[in-house]
Amino acid sequence: MRVLAEVHARDGYPVNWPDQPYEWLSLGPSLGSWVAELDGLLVGHVCLSRAGDGDLAPGLWSRREGTARSTTAVVGRLFVAPQARGHRIGAALLDRAVEEARHRGLHPVLDVVTSDTAAADLYERLGWQLMDTVEQQWSAHQTVAIRCYAAPT
Repeated sequence: MRVLAEVHARDGYPVNWPDQPYEWLSLGPSLGSWVAELDGLLVGHVCLSRAGDGDLAPGLWSRREGTARSTTAVVGRLFVAPQARGHRIGAALLDRAVEEARHRGLHPVLDVVTSDTAAADLYERLGWQLMDTVEQQWSAHQTVAIRCYAAPT
């Protein structure tokens, strides 16, 4: 929770702080979660899950490829402690999630808010393909622009 709170304070991720941060990180249709350590300290996290109702990228990928949403895996909850950046930890965590998705015969996709330009820059540097940018209604009072990416084939 400490690292997530640091990331939220610095970068605004997640956009809406969860009521139950531990559950936000650990519950759901997970295919796996991984953490990264640097000098004995926990400094990063990523998870892989099946497509949920709020995930936009799986639908875009499946329409584009003519496949079912079930052929995708969603990379999420990727964050790295501010003091640990510059060590390729985000890329390593992302690579691990992609490896697991491919091992399961699934194509990795992800959604990211447009305001998270550092994350989008990382994905694009690593060859992820921007499929579309769309508006998503998160609540009656909150609409957010989302960039949807697919891992390189």
